[in-house]
Amino acid sequence: MQVKKAIFLDKDGTLIPNIPYNVDPDKIHLESGVVEGLKLLVQQGFDLYVVTNQSGIAKGYFSEDDIFVVRDALKQLFEINGLPPFKAFYFCPHHPNGIVSRLACTCNCRKPMPGLLQMAAFDHQLSLTHSWMIGDILNDIEAGNRAGCKSVLINNGNETLWESGPYRTPYSIASDFLNAAESIVSHLTNEQHGYGNIGYSTAI
Repeated sequence: MQVKKAIFLDKDGTLIPNIPYNVDPDKIHLESGVVEGLKLLVQQGFDLYVVTNQSGIAKGYFSEDDIFVVRDALKQLFEINGLPPFKAFYFCPHHPNGIVSRLACTCNCRKPMPGLLQMAAFDHQLSLTHSWMIGDILNDIEAGNRAGCKSVLINNGNETLWESGPYRTPYSIASDFLNAAESIVSHLTNEQHGYGNIGYSTAI
C-alpha cells in the first residue's frame, strides 16, 4: 500500500501575511515563494493540509463562520494560482484566557501541541513519519516534532522568543517558503541516495 504523506502548513506568517486576528479576505494573499514551493512539494507526492491556531474565536474577536470565509478565500487563491486544493483545513478555536466559556480551556490541538496534525493523520490515514510541518514560529516546529514529523522553520522574523526545548529544534531553517520546500526536496533526494541529511540541515 502506498504511503500517504502530508505537508502540514501553518497559515498566518507562512502561507499568508501575519496580520493578527485578520478574517478579511481582501487582506489575504499568498506570501512570496508559496506557489512555487507548493508546486515542488506536490510533485514529490505530498498532500497539503492547513493547521492553524485561531484563538480569536475563543477571545470573541470573530466567529467560526468567519474562519470558514478565510478558508474559502485561501482555497480560491490556491485555485487561481494553479495549485491543487488542500485536502483539509484544521483549526484550533481554543485559548485558556478566552471569553467564550466553552472554548476557554487548555487543549491538545493548540500548537505547540500536536492534536491538529494527529487528527488529520487519523482522518486521512497519513504517515506522520513521512510528513513535514512548515511554520514561521517554534510552536509550529514543536507541534510537528511532537506529532512525529520533520519540521522546517521559515525564519522571517515572526519568531521573537526563541525558547528552547526538547521538541523545538527544526530539521532545517529556511529564508522563505520556496527555500523551505527546496530543503525538503533536497532531503528526499539525499535520502534516496543514502546521504541522510548531510549538506543542508541547519540547527539553531
